[in-house]
Amino acid sequence: MGKVIDITDRLKSHNGPGGVVKASAPILDITEARQEIINSERREVKRTILTEFIGAFAVLPEYGLLRVTIYDISDNGVAFDLDPGKGMFPEGQEIAMRVYLNHKTYFPFVVKVNNSRLIPSEEVIRHGTSYVRGTINDVALHHFVKFIETVSANLKTDDGDIQVSNIS
Repeated sequence: MGKVIDITDRLKSHNGPGGVVKASAPILDITEARQEIINSERREVKRTILTEFIGAFAVLPEYGLLRVTIYDISDNGVAFDLDPGKGMFPEGQEIAMRVYLNHKTYFPFVVKVNNSRLIPSEEVIRHGTSYVRGTINDVALHHFVKFIETVSANLKTDDGDIQVSNIS
């Protein structure tokens, strides 16, 4: 039989009670923190879409349309901002709203104000509302909200790509 080196004693001396014992390092799970960063970025992009792509108005009977800035939108309701100089809608008030997809095409819905508060850092009055069911096409609204969420997750920023006037 060939020579066999017995390392049992060496292993015992390094791993045993008299050996060098390394303290276990804490393991950090960054999955939750990473997901929060991703969600935060999506919310920011969604807000950009809502403020720059979509025109929203409150319908004021006998006055006309009042432009509002949509802050957030979900299947349950919409949050929108008003300039403090324009006033504040009281809690409980129902408001007819329009979301314009271009200069002439819009879809209407009705919301009920749940809360309104001044946001001094942004110099706006933010209104939290819920949809008044039965006054809107729930299916269309659901798909619109999902469209905003899906597009928000996949948007890219144009950093000044050059546009050509013709290809010939």
